[in-house]
Amino acid sequence: MTAAPTTTSRDSLTDPGYQAFVILRVGFTVAPILFGLDKFANLLVDWPGYLAPWIDDIVPGSAQQAMYAVGVIEIVAGLAVAVAPRFGGWLVAGWLAGIIVNLLTIPDYYDIALRDFGLLLAAVALARLAQRYHRAPTEGDR
Repeated sequence: MTAAPTTTSRDSLTDPGYQAFVILRVGFTVAPILFGLDKFANLLVDWPGYLAPWIDDIVPGSAQQAMYAVGVIEIVAGLAVAVAPRFGGWLVAGWLAGIIVNLLTIPDYYDIALRDFGLLLAAVALARLAQRYHRAPTEGDR
């Protein structure tokens, strides 16, 4: 049995793959939390306008109330990426898939759906990179 190669944290910081993992992890932690919080304030945009009418018809309450729920989910997804990026990356990718379906059913929102598809690919890349770079707790960590 061969021992796994050891690397120092300094070595990790020079690894382009690790750098990509950190960039994606920070981005997919901060952005969902900020966008989730904005669902309560509507400072960036009038978020209820991004909810497809057919979804608004099937969810209880108003479109703004639906955005409150969306905001909570986005905040949780951002926290999941911060704590468990191997899971959180897939959670964000799945959430983005749902957003894309929603946007494709609203005329004139196809450009935003395409942008969100790019974000979905980045979230999948984060989940895959986390598989390699996010270490599991060791006996010494417990």
